[in-house]
Amino acid sequence: MSGVHTVSNIGGPRLTLGFDRFDRLDLDRHLAVHGRLRVPSLDDLVRMAEQVDMRGRGGAGFPFARKLTAVASRVKHPGGDPALLLPGEKGSDRGSSEDVVVVVNGAEGEPGSAKDKVLLGRAPHLVLDGAQIVATALGTQRIVLAVESDEAARSVRAAIGERRMAARVVRLTERFISGESGAVIRAINGETPIPPGVKIRAAESGVDGYPTLLSNTETFAQLAVLVSLGPDLYASAGTDDEPGTTLLTVGGTAVVEAPYGTPLRDVLKHCDVPPGPGVLVGGYHGTWLDPAGAARAVLSRSGMRAVGGTVGAGIVLPLGQGTCPLGEVTRIASYLAAQSAGQCGPCRLGLPDVVRALNALSDGGGSVEDVRRAAAIGRGRGACTHPDGTARFVLSAVEAFAADIREHRLGGTCGLPTFGVLPLPVPTGQEGRVAIDWSRCDGHGLCAYLVPELIQLDRYGFPVVLGSDIPSWMERDVQKAVAMCPALALRVVGGVPGGPARRS
Repeated sequence: MSGVHTVSNIGGPRLTLGFDRFDRLDLDRHLAVHGRLRVPSLDDLVRMAEQVDMRGRGGAGFPFARKLTAVASRVKHPGGDPALLLPGEKGSDRGSSEDVVVVVNGAEGEPGSAKDKVLLGRAPHLVLDGAQIVATALGTQRIVLAVESDEAARSVRAAIGERRMAARVVRLTERFISGESGAVIRAINGETPIPPGVKIRAAESGVDGYPTLLSNTETFAQLAVLVSLGPDLYASAGTDDEPGTTLLTVGGTAVVEAPYGTPLRDVLKHCDVPPGPGVLVGGYHGTWLDPAGAARAVLSRSGMRAVGGTVGAGIVLPLGQGTCPLGEVTRIASYLAAQSAGQCGPCRLGLPDVVRALNALSDGGGSVEDVRRAAAIGRGRGACTHPDGTARFVLSAVEAFAADIREHRLGGTCGLPTFGVLPLPVPTGQEGRVAIDWSRCDGHGLCAYLVPELIQLDRYGFPVVLGSDIPSWMERDVQKAVAMCPALALRVVGGVPGGPARRS
């Protein structure tokens, strides 16, 4: 996918160094651009990460030094003295500890994110440098790269072959929740790739039950840049509190490397993208900024926090003019409801209720209070962060688009169509939705009893169907409901417009 995204930088390239000359940096080009790999000792690596307050770039922003020391405390023989190595070369003075694993989390389930795919596709050796730095410092050779796309897998496998290093590539299912750390570990272990439901620290028990250091693709690339430049030069970009640069995906198509401290308006201007009625920062588990907030926002954790936003995984999605803001929000909330793992009440019942409340608000019959009430149910009690992240997305939207919501409350519409400008995965043709054949329906209500997540009864006892794709975990229940409908009125229709109706 990296070939379909534009890549640029503000203030000079680091991660994207050489991108202006090469579509992809193979090993020779990588060495010419970035030089030989320097592998510091574990203590030096921790010190450097602490000096620049290196944070994970996957969204949570967890301090990397703390993650590293948590894994190192369980390693029998950490790495030895610093050395200059060719990629893939082994340090003879290092201990070996095969009871620890290093995992590069290359999952980008977010439809609006492309930065990790670009790194894996165009600068795979920079990512492998970071992984090898950590693995060697911890005294292990066990490196796993978890990726989603075919292109990323091909690029990484080619780079591993060029380096003649021992590393494993695992393909992940492209789902919104596939990048959650527990889901990645389960996928590598050959289990169902969903969050485990119970918090298990990878540093204690990860791949094959061993202590595991798992971090995002960009984090490993940033670590390689930090070791190459040294802390002082690394901190020459960014702010005093948040040194360095970060990668952003703007509008779902443009990948931009920018220093921390860059005003968000400068990023949008650089990409020639107007903010429109609102800008989503941090992705579909992030927050909406109204135009005033977007104008004040600064690319940093503290800068975004000051306007109620978040950097998250570096996703910036301006809404643009001419499309219905509430319609776009409802469309994404419906997608998020269908993407859940269905492990807990907040996902199974809470997220569909949020979509129903948004639908009612769009039609002019609901209220903002109904949306807030639905989003608050089960907060903090989900099996993973998906329900809370979805609630954050929705609740920030009702604040940012208050004027549009007033138009819907007054007239049942704001007068704008919903163009679907916010990115979603391309339909595969396998999606399905529940539909009712009203010429047959007698209002028995059995369907609402069997699949309450998707169907509820109105005050007359007739079914009201949630207009979202059928989650994978509900397929059997839906098939049962279709088969048991006394009037044979329940249908599953193809998710692609114009797709054939099908009886299950």
